Amino acid sequence: MVKIRQSTIIDAPIDHVWSILRDFNGHDRWHPAIASSEIEGGEPVDAIGSVRDFKLGDGSRLREQLLALSDDQTTLTYCLLEAPLPLMGYVATIRLKPVTDGERTYWEWHCEFNPPPERRDELTRLVSEQIYRAGFAAIRQRLARGTPVARAEAPLSRTDSSAPNGSASARAPSQGAVSAATANGASTRAIVVEEHGGPEVMRMRDIALPDPGPGEVQIRHTVIGVNFIDVYCRTGYFDLLKPPGVPGMEAAGIIEAVGSDVSDYRVGDRVAYACPPVGAYAERRNMAPDLLVHLSDDISDETAASSLLKGVAASFLLHEVYPVKAGDTVLVHAAAGGIGQFLVQWAKHLGATVIATVSTDDKARVATARGADHVVVYSRDSFAEAVMRLTGGRGANVVYDAVGKDTFADSLAALAVRGHLVSFGQASGPVGDWDIGRFASKSVTVSRPNYGHFTDTSEKLAIHVDRFFGALRQGVVSIDPPTRYRLDEAQQAHRDLEARRTTGALVLTV
Repeated sequence: MVKIRQSTIIDAPIDHVWSILRDFNGHDRWHPAIASSEIEGGEPVDAIGSVRDFKLGDGSRLREQLLALSDDQTTLTYCLLEAPLPLMGYVATIRLKPVTDGERTYWEWHCEFNPPPERRDELTRLVSEQIYRAGFAAIRQRLARGTPVARAEAPLSRTDSSAPNGSASARAPSQGAVSAATANGASTRAIVVEEHGGPEVMRMRDIALPDPGPGEVQIRHTVIGVNFIDVYCRTGYFDLLKPPGVPGMEAAGIIEAVGSDVSDYRVGDRVAYACPPVGAYAERRNMAPDLLVHLSDDISDETAASSLLKGVAASFLLHEVYPVKAGDTVLVHAAAGGIGQFLVQWAKHLGATVIATVSTDDKARVATARGADHVVVYSRDSFAEAVMRLTGGRGANVVYDAVGKDTFADSLAALAVRGHLVSFGQASGPVGDWDIGRFASKSVTVSRPNYGHFTDTSEKLAIHVDRFFGALRQGVVSIDPPTRYRLDEAQQAHRDLEARRTTGALVLTV
């Protein structure tokens, strides 16, 4: 099964964009690939079940059926009935959301289908580029003819996520924005997101780097952490980075300069951070030091940059969102991932019985090595049934779910009475809308923790940093060496992360 998820930002109000897209027979008036279209039987364009019969510019004929349309949710879903290409089982959804800063629209277009294995890459590129990206550009151009467009945006490549939901803390705006380096000014090399989109929108550039201002320090990075929240920033799903800007929220390095009004840090100090504002994918950066962490000699730069964000997240997930106690049954999804490995080890240390889920046998071996009592390969077996079998029908006291759409329903089914589902990521997509009344059958509770709400002050952050570094020193948790990429290989790091080709942590070296 191929799953493609792309999106973009359109500089127009949502009702303008929706008025075009909700016309199920109107795509021949805006999409460059469509030559003509008609609704079979004269059905209304918004009638569920209506079929559009259309031709491409090369004469190819396709038929698609409208499956769902909601003006309240500004979404429509359709499927392919007939096509000259083997896009078997093709189902697609268009979803719009208003962007909070200005009259702009977030447009997500995603689909899934089963291609022949030998044509998988070809058909994936065709759908991504000739249908979705071309459609994004065409709508933008159409709206520009009547409404000026302030900035051109690029489409978004397929994205997943499995880091705690993040947003910029209220104390600081995004500082990922960049200024071009000048011939006479100081500069640094950085990865710049030119526009929201896929990994290809990240490019190495020289950007301006002034001396640190009052209340700032300048850090020379040595190792930079790569996390799913960086993917969210690159794509625009989280409003933390406004292009052109530098992504990244985790790094370690050395302070090279200190601005006025800074008293707790000196030149030469080793530091790390895992917080907004974005801007870590750079050789150097300036930032306020209130959320910096001093590094002791026993914590290497690589250890800090590859584990701080994940370790802090694991700390508040296990000790604050749901305080795990001895005797609990804990279900951990994506247990071979960076946060997943910490959750397995730490929950086991707290006296819990840990059931881990993974997607492959290789990842199962990783989860077992980290101490999981039971491992379920969820691509092959039902983890909800396994949990009930292993617990004698009681279910799990808590489920830590970073997968999202593909696991949410069964995660609820796997809970015990008064169990707690911690949904902290959506690697397979958003979980969708749920009737809260359904939770009453077991009196379950559901939470969606936001990293920034647990770490937005130095006092809050210090609790989790001290707890995590203590767990490292005591051997409660351990980490393998991360997968390393050079800074100029950031695109490949993102591709590997999104394709789930790695286990554990990823870092960029400087």
